[in-house]
Amino acid sequence: MNWDRIEGNWKQMMGKAREKWGKLTNDDIEVIGGRRDQLVGRIQERYGITRDVAQQQADEWAEALKEDEKVRTAGHRKS
Repeated sequence: MNWDRIEGNWKQMMGKAREKWGKLTNDDIEVIGGRRDQLVGRIQERYGITRDVAQQQADEWAEALKEDEKVRTAGHRKS
């Protein structure tokens, strides 16, 4: 899923972000607002990892969301 869509649907994505990164606080999630740079910064800060690793995690998460969306969409077409 691209970051514009994540940002636009952040209210729906917040729970998935909390599941993935449990150390993020509710305030973190609110401040992030679906913005990749904010998410990467908060992951880096909370988990004590490098920016590159945090970026990789965020991008992998976005890719997994895209795959989930494909599966859901394909399932709806079959019904």
